[in-house]
Amino acid sequence: MRTSRTTIEKLPKIELHCHLDGSISMQTIRHLAQEAGIKLPVSDDDLRQKITAPQDAESLMDYLAPFDFVLPMLQTEAALELAAYDILDQAQQDNIRYMEIRFAPTLHTSGGLTLAQVVAAVTRGLAAGERDFQVKANALLCGMRHESVDSVLSVVDLFAAGGLTHLAGVEADGFPEAFAPVLKKVKANGIPLTLHAGECGCAQNVLDAVEAGASRVGHGVALKDIPESWPALVADKITVEMAPTSNFQTKAVDTLANYPFKQLFDAGVRVTINTDNRTVSGTTLNDEYEKIADWYDLSETEFRQIARHAFDASFMSPEQRETLAKEF
Repeated sequence: MRTSRTTIEKLPKIELHCHLDGSISMQTIRHLAQEAGIKLPVSDDDLRQKITAPQDAESLMDYLAPFDFVLPMLQTEAALELAAYDILDQAQQDNIRYMEIRFAPTLHTSGGLTLAQVVAAVTRGLAAGERDFQVKANALLCGMRHESVDSVLSVVDLFAAGGLTHLAGVEADGFPEAFAPVLKKVKANGIPLTLHAGECGCAQNVLDAVEAGASRVGHGVALKDIPESWPALVADKITVEMAPTSNFQTKAVDTLANYPFKQLFDAGVRVTINTDNRTVSGTTLNDEYEKIADWYDLSETEFRQIARHAFDASFMSPEQRETLAKEF
């Protein structure tokens, strides 16, 4: 029996895959632009065209275009702090109880901030959001694949300051080998790791990501091409961070018949539901749940199982896990 929107809105949720710079509300973007001296379209409809992915996006690169528009507004500590706070405000409206917000510190240094200052600003914003909203949160630090190995290593070094590490960016075949020194350091320091893989690249990238030490895979849509690998993913408790709206917008998948979410779930693979980029995709986590409900007639019990997958796979602290255990 299909789960209703009313029930969906009441369900406690966890979101593991949400990008800071792609998820800032329009109201906050207007404030950030004013502070940065950036002129925006007066009409909300015109602004929305700048900050959301085009309906006729032909590729992942088309989907990523709005990030270039927002990024100049996120080059001060105050801006980063407000952006992080804003996302937890949105999360509360989805009844999200725990959220991981990911960002690449190196993208926020053009105004003179150090990597440490960038991370500190985001974590302050999350701490303020935790105080004001019923949402627990963690920051995931991203290394971008178009950067040098040394640049990504500098992000890994920030782990001691309280961050987590995640390798993100435009997918390229064989990326774990290219970033072998980074992945070696991540493993040596016991840093939790999730990797974008199988979004718009080949299915082998997913297996390579797991081999490289990732306990979670971002998107993983290409797993549809290698069902023979699913039992191993189940056995190893690998979690897949899927984002339905984004996965179609980026052309990771072309038709619902080719979208592997339900097949993976039925096979026992630990799939989760995420927004990826709330603003760029024009969505909320409630919207994503409702989309899955419409497509697959999932029951409330099945949605709670998906949330449990996210709880188990999260990088939350022991204290956060103890606080939320009864809900999940």
